[in-house]
Amino acid sequence: MQSQLRDEIAATIADASPDRIFILTDSNVAEIEKSLIDSIKAESTIIIPAGEESKSIATLTSILSQLSASGATRRSLLICIGGGMTTDIGGFAAAIFKRGIRHMNVATTLLGAVDAAVGGKTGIDFAGLKNEIGAFHMPLTTLADTLSFASLPDAELLSGFGEVIKTAMISDADMTAHLLNLDPLSINPEEMSRICRFCRDCKNRVVDKDPTEKGLRKILNFGHTAGHALESLMLERRHPVAHGTAVALGILVSLILSNIQLHLPSAHVSAYARWLRAHYPQLPFTCADYADIWRLTLHDKKNAGKDTLNFVLLSDIGAPLYDRPVSRPLLEEALDIYQELQGR
Repeated sequence: MQSQLRDEIAATIADASPDRIFILTDSNVAEIEKSLIDSIKAESTIIIPAGEESKSIATLTSILSQLSASGATRRSLLICIGGGMTTDIGGFAAAIFKRGIRHMNVATTLLGAVDAAVGGKTGIDFAGLKNEIGAFHMPLTTLADTLSFASLPDAELLSGFGEVIKTAMISDADMTAHLLNLDPLSINPEEMSRICRFCRDCKNRVVDKDPTEKGLRKILNFGHTAGHALESLMLERRHPVAHGTAVALGILVSLILSNIQLHLPSAHVSAYARWLRAHYPQLPFTCADYADIWRLTLHDKKNAGKDTLNFVLLSDIGAPLYDRPVSRPLLEEALDIYQELQGR
């Protein structure tokens, strides 16, 4: 597996024919991926502190300064090796250095491999707001080091698998059925590589048609509207939940709404609810929290309404529709059903 990854990296470098190669990684990944990093003939390796707090202007300035001091040009290539933090800030640095240089991503987390490092959204956090500053800048490719996933905590694997399930549901009924027969924590590296390629290819097909999210790309937000609200609610209650886990839970809300509004077969809702109960933690919220969930959903940056929410819903598995309006009473009805299906 590692030799195949090295071959894929070498092929991408050969196609790009850069004058200089630079590597960006964080302090944790630099140790874990030392052999891989050493195998790449880079001009220099830029190592930034691990952790979300590094997605800052200060870290971005440091990256740009090191690229400049090392003689990077517009023909150079930046290889970002790590999780979503590294590929986010690395992609943004590539987008703005000399008005844009090429970059590629080597994802070392499942969430990065199937979502964060794919599709060209880059950025940093600013003024306490996540990804407040950024740019669309497509990587040459995104590769996954699935062997490194073995070092991830279970919570991170479940978070990444939330985005996997999302991708399958908006694109492929057969893959969805296959995934719902798997235990996310017991997938071998070969199967995981196949899953990562499926998600990467699906997202890239959507992004190629709508790179700046004017229309079709919105389908990639399936499960995110309710998911972001639940994620924010848990953060307010000092019971934080990983992003992809919140998305996995938000998918159930979206499926219920799809059943109510678009007559998505109930069997799909029930099957997903059973799988979700088997593998994901339940969140401690009740009907008393519905007002806060509505408030937080209205503030989602992807929502444009005042009295209604814009959801991505499914008329069937693999048949998404974006900008579907959902009223507060309808959302609360879906949340009631969600609680019942989760055994609450």
